[in-house]
Amino acid sequence: MTRQARVHRLSMRGPDDVAPLAAAIAAGRVVPGAIVAILGKTEGNGCVNDFTRAFAVASLRAALAPHLAPAALGGVAMVMSGGTEGALAPHMLVLEAIETDAPPGAMPALAIGAVRTPALAAADLGGPRQIAMVADGVAAAMAAAGIADPADVHFVQIKCPLLTSARIAAARAAGESVATTDTLKSMGLSRGASALGVAVALGEVERARAAAARIGGDVDLWSARASTSAGVELDDHEIVVLGMSAAWSGPLAVDHAVMTDQIDVAPVAAALRRLGFSASSPIPTGERDRLVALLAKAEAGTSGRLRDRRHTMLEDSDLSSTRHARAFVAGALAGLVGHAEIFVSGGAEHQGPDGGGPVALIARRDTP
Repeated sequence: MTRQARVHRLSMRGPDDVAPLAAAIAAGRVVPGAIVAILGKTEGNGCVNDFTRAFAVASLRAALAPHLAPAALGGVAMVMSGGTEGALAPHMLVLEAIETDAPPGAMPALAIGAVRTPALAAADLGGPRQIAMVADGVAAAMAAAGIADPADVHFVQIKCPLLTSARIAAARAAGESVATTDTLKSMGLSRGASALGVAVALGEVERARAAAARIGGDVDLWSARASTSAGVELDDHEIVVLGMSAAWSGPLAVDHAVMTDQIDVAPVAAALRRLGFSASSPIPTGERDRLVALLAKAEAGTSGRLRDRRHTMLEDSDLSSTRHARAFVAGALAGLVGHAEIFVSGGAEHQGPDGGGPVALIARRDTP
């Protein structure tokens, strides 16, 4: 008995559009009991008050409730990332793990594992305890996927909490302090601490060094495989690990790359070639269906410059720089793959080098 990963990319007309998922279930293409996680891009602002994420999660839970017992439904990670600026296309990625009698293939295949951590105290957000909690959670998700070697992990997608006015007030009433009273800044602190937790779990950064880091400040500390997104809709962490395992079967494979800045698509093109795509850009029309999913992190960087040219993403008083960066990186990647149904998450604190970010690609191989 082996497991086989399946990934479905479904377009969405709005945050509550679960019709494509319902249709896939009715047609037997998706088995509710096999769903490990659902990752979604919703068209909100991606900031503290982006309730499209919670709206999407509530809609997905309602759609799956007739098919799953409450405990099983609660075990499905639902990582919603807000913000589809520019031409980013709202969509969801449904990740399944199917039990099969098929023997393992000749090559390792995509493996998926997901866990939820305990709730994070507001006082611990953006600090060493959050880093440690996430590191332990990543290790548990790797175990759930049957991945023993961190080198076999290609991407870790995390949904982490943020601070709201109510959470800050509750912490203060309990005599506790918080890392910041700026709710927007709390998103970056949570993303950064979560990313360092991934780095610790995967052996990219020593635990003691991560614990002593200035979150968002020590830009030389980063993970090449972390993607974290903060939201108001949860107070714990949803952790999804994507890797390769010889114990899994099927045609899907995952690889990753690291963009050094927002237009550095060469490493992504190299990963596409490793997955068997032709060297031409954009991907030829006949090959595009083989690329099942593309996930990326994006940020403006701290210097205010891109390849020695000034940009204004950090100086816009109307829009957060994360919104500019999502659209910009999505455009660069869309030109490479030929469409914009891409999972681009803004805010890459400790996720790739300053101004860059990790990218994951899930593709269907010609032979399993």
